Amino acid sequence: MSCAIHARDLRFSYPNGVTGLDGLDLHITHGERVAVLGPNGAGKTTLMLHLNALLEAKSGELEVAGLRVGHDDVRDLRARVGLIFQDPDDQLFMPTVREDVAFGPLNLGLAKPEVEDRVKTALAAVRMGEHADRAPHQLSLGQRRRVAIATVLAMDPSLLVLDEPSANLDPRTRRELIETLDRIERTLLIVTHDLPLAAALCERAVLLSAGKIVADGPTLELLADEQLLAAHDLELPDGFDLRLLSRR
Repeated sequence: MSCAIHARDLRFSYPNGVTGLDGLDLHITHGERVAVLGPNGAGKTTLMLHLNALLEAKSGELEVAGLRVGHDDVRDLRARVGLIFQDPDDQLFMPTVREDVAFGPLNLGLAKPEVEDRVKTALAAVRMGEHADRAPHQLSLGQRRRVAIATVLAMDPSLLVLDEPSANLDPRTRRELIETLDRIERTLLIVTHDLPLAAALCERAVLLSAGKIVADGPTLELLADEQLLAAHDLELPDGFDLRLLSRR
């Protein structure tokens, strides 16, 4: 049976000699929601870019969504793995929201009625249906981020990977984004510095440091370990009480 992500002894170094991944091992099953935590330079983004072959490991094994990265077809891989980048403007480039969301399915060669259904469903999932005919640049950052999620959902991926989804959002917009992500029924991998967001959305967290996973377990347990967080330049906001966080 395939898994969502299976990495074994994954290694990658950048051309300048900086190590991105140093023997990383990770196993994520279908349906899990996992937060990837760690300080700057820990390897979080490097791992994310490996998941649909934007970077290629120097050694090790990586299977994502049932496909062997570096061996199986990249087009199939990118249809199964949806990356959502921190800056939504990296993903939105068409004149209207509707056209942006339709772009991926049209490039899969789907018939127009199916594309229309996917666009409608994806925009409804992020509560942006009423903005379908607006230009992306007319939307707020939070709205553009939700549209970027919709562009990926329209591809019907089995795995969603989000890079710092709450960055630069005001408290209300951040809360709305958390509610949006909480309704999405997909395997989620969330790369974030936002520890309360990780606690709200992910039952499991992995902590990266220097390209290795140094902790892996229930999110609330990891976040309750003040020594562990401090050792890796992480901390919860002042006044945030994990005991008050309700879990599903």
